[in-house]
Amino acid sequence: MDAIAFTLLGHSITWAQAAIGCAGTALLLLAATARAVWRIGQNRGLEAAVAAERAREMDDKVSEMNRAQAELSGRLQSMAEILASRQGDLARLMAERMDGLRQQVGAGLERNVQQTNENLGKLQERLAVIDAAQKNLTDLTSEVVTLKDVLANKQARGAYGQGRMEAIIKDGLPAAFYVFQPQLSNGRRPDCLITLPGDGRGLVIDAKFPLESFSLLREARGEDARKAAAQRVRGDVAVHVKDIAERYFLPGETQDIALLFVPSESIHADLHEHFDDVVQRAHRARIMIVSPSLLTMAIQLMQSLVRDARMREEARVIQTEVGRLLDDVRRLGERVDKLDGHFRQAQDDVAQIKTSAGKVTSRAERIAALEFEEPDRAPTLPGVIPMGRAAE
Repeated sequence: MDAIAFTLLGHSITWAQAAIGCAGTALLLLAATARAVWRIGQNRGLEAAVAAERAREMDDKVSEMNRAQAELSGRLQSMAEILASRQGDLARLMAERMDGLRQQVGAGLERNVQQTNENLGKLQERLAVIDAAQKNLTDLTSEVVTLKDVLANKQARGAYGQGRMEAIIKDGLPAAFYVFQPQLSNGRRPDCLITLPGDGRGLVIDAKFPLESFSLLREARGEDARKAAAQRVRGDVAVHVKDIAERYFLPGETQDIALLFVPSESIHADLHEHFDDVVQRAHRARIMIVSPSLLTMAIQLMQSLVRDARMREEARVIQTEVGRLLDDVRRLGERVDKLDGHFRQAQDDVAQIKTSAGKVTSRAERIAALEFEEPDRAPTLPGVIPMGRAAE
């Protein structure tokens, strides 16, 4: 064993030394191998612990995501229910307001139409009365009264003329526009006083025409008798015209013109044919000599004035009602515009709510679609040496 096995760097190595060196080297190798195996086992345990921790963290994150998703789903469902309830309330409120507005508009229009129909009905009734009176006056114009119809008694003739005049006036004018035998401020009483709309002064009509001279003129047989009768006619008519002018022309109370009624068409024609100077004198005194037909025409003209005044009054009433109807329609338009504005505001709010709900839904979908991939290498924990470096 003491024999020299070999020489190393000038030293002689025996077989015993070589065997001891080999055994030490083998022990060192075994120790290194054991340490390496121990480190490998320790690293594997750490990796298992890290993997378990990562799995636990992943489970916690998934649970948190599931909880958040459930909470978000609940909120979305609650928001959808609230939106549905609000939409139903809005629709019900709009329906109630539209029903109320429709009822108010319908009631207003129905009331205005009813009032307009009533006014038109009254207008038609008055026009029918006027047409009937006009027909009666037209029938009266066809009648011609001669001297044979004049009674012999003077009072009877006056009553006849008064009655004829009253019949014509009563058939042509409403009772509110005339009065018979009124008393003027000077104490005189004309046969009739007519007051027209728009003028407070009355129009005097006198029916006391002198007929005796005309009777004498008709009965005269000689030229002298006729001349005398004609002269009497001129004198009687002139005196009567003067009496009317002096008695019935009152400033501010009566018109500056008066009517002298002749109850016979034939006498009126003879007067204008043979006594033109008398007619002209009456005209200069502002007195018109009228026959039954002319009085009828004058009354018809007055009737037209009265009817026009009534029509203007009714037209003002209708115009007032139409103005009120236009105001109602204008207010209706304003309320419809306001309601339209409310509708548009509600639509804008609903559109904004839908936009917000869409954003929330898209974000929830993106969160639900997230995928967590494992990294290529596990993170290195502090104080742990990687396996490659340990091998080195």
